[in-house]
Amino acid sequence: MWTATALVVGNMIGSGVFLLPASLGRFGAVSLVGWLFTVAGAMVLALTFARLSRMVPRPGGIYAYARIGLGDLPGFLVAWGYWISICAGNAAIVTALVSYGGFFWTPLATEPLLGAATAVAVIWFLTWINARGVREAGVMQLVTTLLKLAPLVVIATAGLLYLDPTNFTPFNTSELSTSGAVATTATLTLWAFLGLESATVPAGHVDRPARTIPRATMLGTGLAAVVYVLGTVAVMGVIPPDRLASSTAPFADAASHMWGAWTARVVAAGAVISCFGALNGWILLQGQLPMAAAMDGLMPRLFARRSPRGTPVPALVVSSILVTAIVATNYTKGLVSAFTFVILLATLSTLLPYAFSSLSLIRLMLRQRHRNPRELGTGLATAALALLYSGWAIVGAGRDAVFWGLLLLIAGMPVYVVVTRRAGGESERLIGSGAE
Repeated sequence: MWTATALVVGNMIGSGVFLLPASLGRFGAVSLVGWLFTVAGAMVLALTFARLSRMVPRPGGIYAYARIGLGDLPGFLVAWGYWISICAGNAAIVTALVSYGGFFWTPLATEPLLGAATAVAVIWFLTWINARGVREAGVMQLVTTLLKLAPLVVIATAGLLYLDPTNFTPFNTSELSTSGAVATTATLTLWAFLGLESATVPAGHVDRPARTIPRATMLGTGLAAVVYVLGTVAVMGVIPPDRLASSTAPFADAASHMWGAWTARVVAAGAVISCFGALNGWILLQGQLPMAAAMDGLMPRLFARRSPRGTPVPALVVSSILVTAIVATNYTKGLVSAFTFVILLATLSTLLPYAFSSLSLIRLMLRQRHRNPRELGTGLATAALALLYSGWAIVGAGRDAVFWGLLLLIAGMPVYVVVTRRAGGESERLIGSGAE
């Protein structure tokens, strides 16, 4: 269970948490209310996935729930969108890792070719680790999660002793209304919780998945939430709002303020380890998810092939080739802004599967009306709240992101048609039954 929990915490706590306090600095203390809204939404989503993992303890997690609850086409759309979001997100994480590495070796940050080569090397090293087996990847995830949590927990707890109450006034330092500031900060902090469903994907490799996955999902989400909120409170209480808003390394700046400049290097090292651990966990998922869909005939058969160790090596390799291509594009002069937009699309591509999963839980609960009425009501209420939260977050992503996100899903339709036609998919079965 601890390895599965480490997968959840490790995938959620990546590069974002080290920068979020600076992003929230221009809003002031009102951003803490935004954090609480996001924590509440994340816990509702975690409850949804916990219930689904007990009802459908199958590999693929978020994809399997959509397919079993809603059908082949929704299942494919979730698998396609989620897979693309993982690959884009991995490119972002490895880029952030190299950027933090520049703190120790300046050429990594100043020479694009060296930075790109280092990023690609890290991607393929972790691809090799994951190809060796899920257990090996899980051990790596457990170790890096413990190492990355250390500096965050120290600042989140010891930093509370250095709080300056004047740093929390005025309550809202932005130009937005209080409700507008809360909505905006809640949207910003949502990125930090993406990945709370991570333990559901490799269900085929988890011991007693119906019991382990729900516990790991809830525990991992709760631990990350505590670290996030306390860390933000500590950093905001130590660094004045005007300095915080312009900080490029808020946790490192807070550590320097409290204990001296040498501690900034310790926090920077923690950021590198954090990115490394998150990348390891997401590379694990970038192979497991398309493998699960391919085994059901909804992705190319190549992705279903496994090594003697049971790892989906072809899916891992193809995914890492795609990540490498995105990294190369990111390091091409003039395309950085386009890459940033890809990350926004990655966030949206994760929210849509969240919404599908909520609908799937509603559908599965209604199929089992013989359940205890209280349990049925609780399950339906949880799914409804998760659906409402996902919809609210999708709207918050903006019209442009929604538009391009839908185009991204539509781009996968030719793949669905070809694959299901070869496999005698859903459409052919329906035509056959109609003719009979």
